[in-house]
Amino acid sequence: MSPLLRRTRKRPDERLVTLVGKPGCHLCDDARAVVAAVCEEVGAAWEEKDITRDEELHRAYWEQIPVVLVDGEQHTFWRVDAARLRKELGG
Repeated sequence: MSPLLRRTRKRPDERLVTLVGKPGCHLCDDARAVVAAVCEEVGAAWEEKDITRDEELHRAYWEQIPVVLVDGEQHTFWRVDAARLRKELGG
């Protein structure tokens, strides 16, 4: 494969994990714990977004929360598997 066509793999500290959820969601609480632990372990940044405060996110994900995005692309929803997230982040 040509070096120009090869996708450069980002290091974990260059990745951004976004947890999309809402207050009072027990699955979101569970997902938050997994995302926080994995991101701390591998050195990735993470943020949380509330669908009750963002109409676009609400339209896109209201039936799937919690949703985990990695670098803006959907990684998983409902339940977060720590090993799978760690692997996606390169950790």
